[in-house]
Amino acid sequence: MSDLSAFPITEKWPAQHPERLQLYSLPTPNGVKIPIMLEEIGMPYEVHKVDFSKDDQNSPAFLSLNPNNKIPAILDPDGPGGKPLALFESGAILIYLADKSGQLLPKDPAARYHAIQWLMFQIGGIGPMFGQVGFFTKFAGKEYEDKRPRDRYVAESRRLLGVVDAQLARHAWIAGEEFTIADIAIFPWINNLFTFYEASELVGATDFTHVTATLARFLARPSVQKGLKIPA
Repeated sequence: MSDLSAFPITEKWPAQHPERLQLYSLPTPNGVKIPIMLEEIGMPYEVHKVDFSKDDQNSPAFLSLNPNNKIPAILDPDGPGGKPLALFESGAILIYLADKSGQLLPKDPAARYHAIQWLMFQIGGIGPMFGQVGFFTKFAGKEYEDKRPRDRYVAESRRLLGVVDAQLARHAWIAGEEFTIADIAIFPWINNLFTFYEASELVGATDFTHVTATLARFLARPSVQKGLKIPA
């Protein structure tokens, strides 16, 4: 049996199945990426809910795993060399799991980097910009009388959706003809923008027909349907 006792996070969230990958998350656009990935590759895992309403993300136990107090994070008992590996940042975790499983990243080096570039596109652009739209439409920013900040982020989000739409006009998925970690990174954010943030009309979702059609195919995947609800 794997021994994870050296990791303080297991004191707050004990591992019932220490031989499995331990996932610490919440169903946010970033948080659902990893359960979707794990369901896609068929890797056993145990999930632990990091409850923001209880400030779990700022607990010493969680900070011992991710000093940046963000979800998701993982603890893999079977990391490189057979030793446990703690890892945070959703993009890094996706690459790690793709490499470990040999799935959802092309083997060809050029194609691999093309997929990674679209992963970085989400991390550097879609995530921050869509998140700001959410602030100004769903959270405290919606009360601001001055709509210029909101409109600035809406315009940039529309531009980013246009980039994605143009790519999907030429390819079945973001990085080409195969489903990859780039899709797992991007589509939860698009889905969240249109649904939870209630910004579909604001950003003109109907203008991006390739985005909406591919999003529907993404949401129809069994791994996505399950992963979007984890942790419950």
